[in-house]
Amino acid sequence: MAGLSLAACAVAFHLCLLVSSSASLRWLSDKPAAVTTAGGVRTRSAYHFQPAKNWQNDPNGPMYHNGLYHFFYQYNPDGVTWGNGNLSWGHSVSVDLVNWFALDAALQPSRSFDANGCWSGSATILPDGSPVMLYTGIDARGDQVQNVAYPKNASDPLLVDWVKPEYNPVIPVPADIKRDDFRDPSTAWLGADGVWRIAVAARVHDVGGATLIYRSKDFLRWERNADPLYLAHAAGMVECPDLFPVSEPGVEVGLPASGAGARHVLKMSVMDTVQDYYVVGRYDDAADTFVPEDDEDCRSWRRLDYGHVYASKSFFDPSKNRRVLWGWANESDSVSDDLVRGWSGVQTVPRKIWLDEDGKQLRQWPVEEIETLRSKRVNLLIPEVNAGGVNEIIGVMGAQADVEVVFEVPPLEHADVLEPNWLLDPQSLCGEKGASVPGSVGPFGLLVMASGDMQEHTAVFFRVFRQNDKYKVLMCTDLSRSSTRDGVYKPPYGAFVDMDIEAHGGIISLRTLVDHSVVESFGGGGRACITARVYPDHVVNGNSHLYVFNNGTGAVKVSSLDAWEMATATVNVLPDGLIAASSVSRAQAY
Repeated sequence: MAGLSLAACAVAFHLCLLVSSSASLRWLSDKPAAVTTAGGVRTRSAYHFQPAKNWQNDPNGPMYHNGLYHFFYQYNPDGVTWGNGNLSWGHSVSVDLVNWFALDAALQPSRSFDANGCWSGSATILPDGSPVMLYTGIDARGDQVQNVAYPKNASDPLLVDWVKPEYNPVIPVPADIKRDDFRDPSTAWLGADGVWRIAVAARVHDVGGATLIYRSKDFLRWERNADPLYLAHAAGMVECPDLFPVSEPGVEVGLPASGAGARHVLKMSVMDTVQDYYVVGRYDDAADTFVPEDDEDCRSWRRLDYGHVYASKSFFDPSKNRRVLWGWANESDSVSDDLVRGWSGVQTVPRKIWLDEDGKQLRQWPVEEIETLRSKRVNLLIPEVNAGGVNEIIGVMGAQADVEVVFEVPPLEHADVLEPNWLLDPQSLCGEKGASVPGSVGPFGLLVMASGDMQEHTAVFFRVFRQNDKYKVLMCTDLSRSSTRDGVYKPPYGAFVDMDIEAHGGIISLRTLVDHSVVESFGGGGRACITARVYPDHVVNGNSHLYVFNNGTGAVKVSSLDAWEMATATVNVLPDGLIAASSVSRAQAY
């Protein structure tokens, strides 16, 4: 808990006392236990958030309240699959966004207005400091309706008990929307008129995907705005809307939900593509409409993550004046593997987000608390990696690591020419020009989760292309050789990093978090992010390896390379030894 404030330490001490006395908190066992999947592969993450068992999906209602971080998530208490009608709100608390204590479910299907499931929603902190939840309930008829819930005791730091008022639902399904196309209320914000607003996702008859605005003075009576916040005609159903203000370009300070003054970001999850898209724009507080600065179809907006992430949710953290983003990374191997290991789905590490200096894109970076898990450090002095070169990063466990490397590329004028159609589909380009395909400037980057014989490895890398008098940087995560197992999903992921590499002196950075089945990468200082799920077979018989490589025709300089072995966080462990607690030794983690 290094770096915590005195107040936070006091809360942590209080939490530790409650661990041993409250039936709502899961007791944490010190007994280590092996965790395996089909074939004995240890793929449970060591520091990414996940419940001890069963299914999880969308992040719900994250917030900071009375010195504790609260995280809620879609959870099936009855099994490892999505289930049918029993989705609940799992609930965990933390003092540092890294170590998590599991609580009993906050919301479970129990009333006529949520009899078939408590689906996604958001938290709002009221002016008196107490929280309120808005969530989608699937009622007894199968309609998607919007409900409200309050803590039974707002002064309880754990917020264990939640009350669903009898007057729910507060927003029934409108006549122009299908019963199963109306969900995911956002965090509420106050307009200049003192009235609360929320955004709700819907598909309106004969119109298309819509983000609707509802207003209320009391969280009881809600009125729909005549115009939607935004219409996505071609996208079909959109989900999990998130509207939040951002500071001036380059300023990393986050802002609480607000309708006044600042530029805003609108993020939507699009079912057609199962991707999260966002755009910077202007929110009109009087008309309750949003005008993107890049007014194209939302599927042409920037993506929060160009890999395996969906249904993201952000919140304002007043303790450090930052906006923090969560995102769900589901499994991509077989359901039978899920059933064997007893759990499904992880969350990305919490990310700090802010508006880049260009005013057009968000930057994302793992919250600083993740660095408290860094243990053994290796600082490699590799002046350069020659053409075709592969240098091993020795000294840290390859399956549980944090790697930061800064590259300086060779003369850019030698870069391959970019074909115009490649701009439209960077993912396909990464498949066509994977890590094994030599180029003029790149591919260069990291090989992670690699077996000793290199038959299995995941490549995270850059290529530089020339486009007229400018240069484009392609970032890829290539899973084509990530596993020798049959039936494993092994796509390429790709994005163009929106930065002027020439103006940066040919320098570009890469940070990759490796956590067993999760590979999270941040290119160009967090301008492009790619999260992948990998399921190699080699960890059954030995440790994974890390390498820095260059498959371009010219040498690539390595300005710096630091790698840390990551300790195991305490994340929702159970007393029955199902999962090893944070005291498990590094040797026992395999």
